[in-house]
Amino acid sequence: MPQSTNTVLVIGSANMDLVVHTPAFPAPGQTVIGSAFATFEGGKGANQAVASARYGTDTSLVAAFGADDHAARLLASLAADHVDTAAIIQRDSVPTGIAVITVNDESEGENTIVVAPGANATLSPDDIEARADRITSAGILLMQLEVPLPTVCAAARLAHGAGVPVVLNAAPAPADPNEIAILNNMADLIDLLIVNETECEALAGITADDTVIPDSLDFEDIVLTLGSRGSIARWQGVNLAQPAILVTPVDTTAAGDAFCGVLAAALASGSPFPEALSHASAAGALACTRPGAQPSLPTGTDILQLAGRRQAP
Repeated sequence: MPQSTNTVLVIGSANMDLVVHTPAFPAPGQTVIGSAFATFEGGKGANQAVASARYGTDTSLVAAFGADDHAARLLASLAADHVDTAAIIQRDSVPTGIAVITVNDESEGENTIVVAPGANATLSPDDIEARADRITSAGILLMQLEVPLPTVCAAARLAHGAGVPVVLNAAPAPADPNEIAILNNMADLIDLLIVNETECEALAGITADDTVIPDSLDFEDIVLTLGSRGSIARWQGVNLAQPAILVTPVDTTAAGDAFCGVLAAALASGSPFPEALSHASAAGALACTRPGAQPSLPTGTDILQLAGRRQAP
C-alpha cells in the first residue's frame, strides 16, 4: 500500500437511521412493544467518512442523496465533522436512503438492520467517471457494498490504475452468486479487504475460524473482524491477531464502520499496519459504548487514549 497522503476518499452510502430499542427481536408475525426511538445520521459510507475525519484525517465523501429533509440533515452533520461534501450528488427524483434498525437491549446491543437504499442505488459508474480526478488524487479509496457493485468496480479500476490503494469493506455480504464471483475477480484491484465472519463465509465459501484467514479468500491483504473476539489479519504475508478490547456494549450498529474508517485513516496517515489495526480495534470498541451510528463514533484523542491504555505495561 505505497501511496500515503493523509487523505481518505470514501465512496458509499448515506442513510437516515430510524432506531427502535426493544427487549427482544420480534419473531415472524409477532409485534413487540419497543422503548426508546430516535433518528441518527448513518449509512456505511457516511459513517466511515465521519470515523476517518474524527480520527484526524482529511476525508471526502462521494455519495448520492435525495433533495429532502433527510439529505439536509445529513449534509449539515457531515460538514460539522469536516467531511468534504463537494462531490456529493443530490437527485430530485428519489428519496435519501433510510435504515430501520432494531436494537436488542437484552442482548448486549445486538441489532438488525433493513435498508431502503433510495438515492444510494442510483450512484452510477458515470458519477464515478465524473469524479475521476478526486479518485486518482486520493491517499486511500475506501468503499463498501451499499451502493451498486458496478459503481464499486468502476471506482476500484480508476484508483488502481492511478496507484491509489483501494480498501474494500465487503459489507453487506452479497447474496447473489454472480456478485460474489465478480467480487472475487476484483481481487487484483483491492489492496485491503475487510470482512466480518458472515462476509468472509460468503466470499470464501467456507466458515472462517478465529486463527487464520481462509486460503480460499483470494485477496492479498485481508482483515477478518470477529466481534467480541477481536480480529485477525493477513498483511504482506504475515498473520496477525488483534485481541478485542472489552467494553460494555450499548449499541453495536456502527462498530464495524468505526473500525473500517479508522483503519483507512490510520494507514493514510502513514501508521504501520499493526498500529493502525490497534487503533481501529479501539475505535470499534468505543463505538459500541454509545447509542446511534455517527453519534457513537469516537475522536482520535479517545482512540489514542484507549489504545495507549491497552498497550501500557
